Amino acid sequence: MSAGMNAKKKLKLLEEAEFIKFMKERGEYALYSNSENSIGWISENLGFTGLPEKIESFKNKIKFRKLLERIYPDFYFQGIEFEKLDEIRVNEIKKPFIIKPAVGFFSLGVYKVSNDKEWNSVLKRIKAEVREIKGRYPLQVLDAGTFIIEENIEGEEFAVDAYFNSAGKPVVLNILKHIFSSENDVSDRVYFTSKTVMETYRETVEDLLKEIGKLAELRNFPLHMELRIGADRRVQLIELNPMRFAGWCTTDISHFAYGINTYKYFLEQLEPDWNEVLAGMEGKNFCLVILNKSAEIDSKSVKAFDYEKLLSDFEKPLELRKADHEKYGLFGYLFTETKDSNWDEIERILKSDLKEYITFA
Repeated sequence: MSAGMNAKKKLKLLEEAEFIKFMKERGEYALYSNSENSIGWISENLGFTGLPEKIESFKNKIKFRKLLERIYPDFYFQGIEFEKLDEIRVNEIKKPFIIKPAVGFFSLGVYKVSNDKEWNSVLKRIKAEVREIKGRYPLQVLDAGTFIIEENIEGEEFAVDAYFNSAGKPVVLNILKHIFSSENDVSDRVYFTSKTVMETYRETVEDLLKEIGKLAELRNFPLHMELRIGADRRVQLIELNPMRFAGWCTTDISHFAYGINTYKYFLEQLEPDWNEVLAGMEGKNFCLVILNKSAEIDSKSVKAFDYEKLLSDFEKPLELRKADHEKYGLFGYLFTETKDSNWDEIERILKSDLKEYITFA
């Protein structure tokens, strides 16, 4: 990090030593990391803040499950080394179950196993994916050396951007509903938020956050949380990502939907007035479409991706952000505004393998 002043944005940039000194002198702080790649640096340099322990308790899914045992005492999970996956007696594990890296990111290496016959196929895909993604992210962000097997959580899935303020009060900044193309689909393709989503689930989410805050003693703490809510309204936490909101800057959907700058709200300890924010929002859905490449498509075989054709398939694209598919395994992100009456466009992209937009070499 270079020292100096960014005149355009009026940001003071500090050298590492200056920043560490600043943190020590400040005492209380609101620290946000736009990338999990900085977790290793925080662990090495900011031990005096207590943050490394809190980050590890959430980022490592095995430790995370142990932390939550007071809330979910009957939840089944176990850790296993990647090298020992071949030794699993899958017939002895209650199904369906989920298997994923103990330290993971972006649904990489995440699979659902519904019966014994599926295991060999899932194991092959895990090994292939681990080979492909190895070295793409730091170990603190994605470590495929250890996996966690845990019971499948039923219900509708949601993602939440929130923070705990200086008094330890949870503040919800957005709730996204994560929809899937099939029962066994665990991919990240479509998330959306709407007035209905916010009004239906905000109180439930806040109650869960209060419990987590008490367990971990959280203050000045931003997070991105994933959970499921069953038909009986029972809430089950899937994971909680510390120090950040939705990854790859996809938290910006809060801006497109509600005019909320999540970074500013956290750093300035602001709270949305949801009655005011949601006024007049009936019938509108704000969607995040992740253009993830299916595993069977070899990146080297892709000559081009037709982004213009993609945009023409949506009534109101808000922003397109392209990505290097060879480097990151996806073609980009699309933010849309979609009326209830045009929901078919979302159902279609949800089930698409994207080949209609790809020119192969």
